[in-house]
Amino acid sequence: MSVGLIGKKLGMTRVYNEKGVVQPVTVLHVGGNIVTQVKSVEKEGYSSVQVAYGDQKESRLSKSQQGHLKKAGVTPKSILREFRAEAGDWKAGVAVPPSVFVKGQKVDVMGESKGRGFAGVVKKHGMAGQPETHGSMMHRRNGSIGNRSTPGRIWKNKGMPGHMGTDRVTTQNLEVVQVRDEDGVILVKGAIPGATGSIVIVCEAIKKPKAVVAKK
Repeated sequence: MSVGLIGKKLGMTRVYNEKGVVQPVTVLHVGGNIVTQVKSVEKEGYSSVQVAYGDQKESRLSKSQQGHLKKAGVTPKSILREFRAEAGDWKAGVAVPPSVFVKGQKVDVMGESKGRGFAGVVKKHGMAGQPETHGSMMHRRNGSIGNRSTPGRIWKNKGMPGHMGTDRVTTQNLEVVQVRDEDGVILVKGAIPGATGSIVIVCEAIKKPKAVVAKK
């Protein structure tokens, strides 16, 4: 795995590819990522690269966080994430540019879904609901949730009304359409979870689609 990036969702737009076809894309600001720590197999038992993003007031960090960033020679940052990757040429204090990803590469984007508050089973789980005809008084409620006298309880993970959203969601195998180092942004094809301005994690796709080989 390669080093990933921490970014901010700026919104969606559309661009044209080389064939003149319109592609919906999400713009992600990933400028300002900087390495704060490099872990090795010899010392920590595994290899990884820790990256920081987002300027923060020093007073808002704990003493341990301040000391950790000062040791790396990095200004106060609000978000730190660790990526399982080989150290290579990465060192503390080195900036991670958007160009760690290239056009056409597949990436996974992780974010927090929008909060929807309390939701019923129709909206939350896509259930059909009850009859809409005259006389029915349970139009959008779930039906029976019991299981007779044996085992006489409600099974775990049963679809029920409750809080919806603000969950960690990963969208896999999104294509990188453009990489703009000068603007500190990358454009990925399609939609990603989260509201505009929310923090996202971009990393190399772990389930890369296999290349289709034409039969002779």
